[in-house]
Amino acid sequence: MAIELIVLDFGSQYTQLIARRLREVGVYTEIYPYFTPTKDLLAKNPKGIILSGGPASVYDKDAYRCAPELFETNLPMLGICYGMQLLVDSFGGQVRAAHRQEFGKAHLELLEKHPLLEGVDNLSVVWMSHADRVESLPPNFKALAKSANTPFCAIAHTTKPLFGLQFHPEVVHSVQGTQILKNFALKICGCKATWDMQTFASQEIAKIKEKVGTDRILCAVSGGVDSSVVASLCYKAVGAQTEAVFVDHGLLRLGEKEQVVKMFTDLKIPLHVVDASSLFLERLRGVSEPEEKRKIIGMAFIEVFEKKAKELEKRGKIKYLAQGTLYPDVIESVSVKGPSKVIKSHHNVGGLPEKMDFVLLEPLRELFKDEVRALGAQLGLPQDMLKRHPFPGPGLAIRILGAIGYDSLELVRLADQIFIQALHDAKLYHSVWQAFCVLLNVCSVGVMGDNRTYDNTLALRAVCASDGMSAHFAPLPFEFLESVANKIINEVKGINRVVYDITSKPPGTIEWE
Repeated sequence: MAIELIVLDFGSQYTQLIARRLREVGVYTEIYPYFTPTKDLLAKNPKGIILSGGPASVYDKDAYRCAPELFETNLPMLGICYGMQLLVDSFGGQVRAAHRQEFGKAHLELLEKHPLLEGVDNLSVVWMSHADRVESLPPNFKALAKSANTPFCAIAHTTKPLFGLQFHPEVVHSVQGTQILKNFALKICGCKATWDMQTFASQEIAKIKEKVGTDRILCAVSGGVDSSVVASLCYKAVGAQTEAVFVDHGLLRLGEKEQVVKMFTDLKIPLHVVDASSLFLERLRGVSEPEEKRKIIGMAFIEVFEKKAKELEKRGKIKYLAQGTLYPDVIESVSVKGPSKVIKSHHNVGGLPEKMDFVLLEPLRELFKDEVRALGAQLGLPQDMLKRHPFPGPGLAIRILGAIGYDSLELVRLADQIFIQALHDAKLYHSVWQAFCVLLNVCSVGVMGDNRTYDNTLALRAVCASDGMSAHFAPLPFEFLESVANKIINEVKGINRVVYDITSKPPGTIEWE
């Protein structure tokens, strides 16, 4: 697939969202770190370049900077947030620390008509996230739009195809942000909109087939959409060379194992089930720190997979481990293509051991959840599988704050079943991105049957999102929440208080740990 646009990553948590928004409108986009040599970028024959946001300040001594000669290529270039400030600084303008940081919604006041802003309404909502501001523009730059607190929200060079946006058009909070990116790609750069999941599916199947050759794959499956799509891709690529393995680590929801077995039976993909619950729970005994939990789980998974692979090697050595790693896992765990900040380790990324007997195969590594669902539909997976809420690989280990025990696991399982079933019954399940319960390991005084209780507090969590990189708490009806809380307290012995989490991402993450 020919690259249409390149995004240079300067460390923003939202860098991949830029590429994702462009892929949404059919423009194939790839991401490279800001320090990629110009000759290597030009060898890709892009029609334009986007400079991402980032956590640094352009006036810092060690500020991230791309090669200066990149600005001499005459390729259309769009700087976003830090990327705009870098453009301004590189061409002689001034960037300073803002007297007041600006985070959240702003209204875009258009100053003139321009192809970059075609189809964008005046006072459209955009999302700000910056601590610096442009004080003065370089020669030959002009302002295209402003906001109440930012005089230079959108800028353009008067003769060169150079543009900047102080806000983030890639996040869903910028209501017409995708339109702006589409304008840059199609109207200014002249890109072709030929990218879709059908193309991705055929390319990935061919890549897996070529890479694996006559070797064999152990495909780690959880029953979630990500690993199920990976299993389907691998099976379509190399058939019986794929060994799908499901590990019961003792941290599953009620009835999870049985659901997964049925799902793969229906898909006609052979599935090996390994009960390793005693191993995982023993390793996690007394462990309360979230990062330590994730790393223990990641290493235990590999240990189980390596042992199972040896059992299966009578039919030939298993070289590859395929797993359903997505980009939100990657960007929160490691700086995969640039200097982005690590938020937390995911068991299948930052939690993996440095040395293992497998070569990783991660065909979904740069996709988002909604793209994976579209890919799954393209591969013919059933809708009830594709629409399941995400469930983390570490399972209930990160939905119990502090140390994990058999009793606490049982409490969460029972409460979670009540919450999820209630969402289905109220026809609210598909209106939220993800919903679950968190056991806080905090006790409080209550009164039940005229007697004093001192039992656990449970948090309900439900969020609305499109990609998992950002999320809002779901505004579930009060009457619904009251009903769920009453049912949990009445039916789950050991819980006497239920709270609802109204934190969005950011500043929180979707999971609590």
